[in-house]
Amino acid sequence: MKKYKKTSLESYTLGTTLTLELLTKKIEYVLRVYIHSKQEKNETYKKIIKICENNHIEVIYSDKIINSLSDKENCYVIGVFKKYQENINFSSNHIVLVNPSNMGNLGTIIRSSVGFSIFDLVIIQPGVDIFDPKVIRSSMGAIFNMRFQYFNSFLDYMKMAKDRNYYPFMLKAKTDLKCVLKKEPYSLIFGPEASGLSDDFLEIGTPLIIKHNRMIDSLNLDNAVSIALYEFTKNE
Repeated sequence: MKKYKKTSLESYTLGTTLTLELLTKKIEYVLRVYIHSKQEKNETYKKIIKICENNHIEVIYSDKIINSLSDKENCYVIGVFKKYQENINFSSNHIVLVNPSNMGNLGTIIRSSVGFSIFDLVIIQPGVDIFDPKVIRSSMGAIFNMRFQYFNSFLDYMKMAKDRNYYPFMLKAKTDLKCVLKKEPYSLIFGPEASGLSDDFLEIGTPLIIKHNRMIDSLNLDNAVSIALYEFTKNE
């Protein structure tokens, strides 16, 4: 078993909780489970073993493989799964990330999105590999509740999404998030961490701004997404 690469056909979960989430939500893609000799025979461990036994999933005890795959000293269970594609539902509300580059941010955004019951994620290329174990770990397993789809450009996405309500989040926008009339189905659109959306997005849908004081230049991407999610779903 080699370290993860973007070109790999497989990915993995690092830890007992993430592996249990994988087995619970996406068992059809699970290939095998590795367990370290230091893993406690606790309730989570017993659940993992039972699920694997009932579904004929191979369990391998290997300290060497665990140590080679994980950069965390206390990681004692790793689940290996086949990468899969579950395309977005075009009738649902979407989070759209244009060229996201930070794995931790992507995982946190996925977790927040699931927490606010938005289960469809669009990533405009180039963008972070959603199956990188660092993304999976920072999502705390929420990724296994998410549908996602990559597009080569935002225009390609619009051609398939067709008639929707687009809300780009931009510092140059005139409409305050708190004042917008929200219409479904909607796409909440966010730009790269470093530069944000280009000015072209000022001509798309209803650009929105999350107002804050002048002591900071901008909000971190995952914070902005969480605030937007709260505002768009708080009356549901």
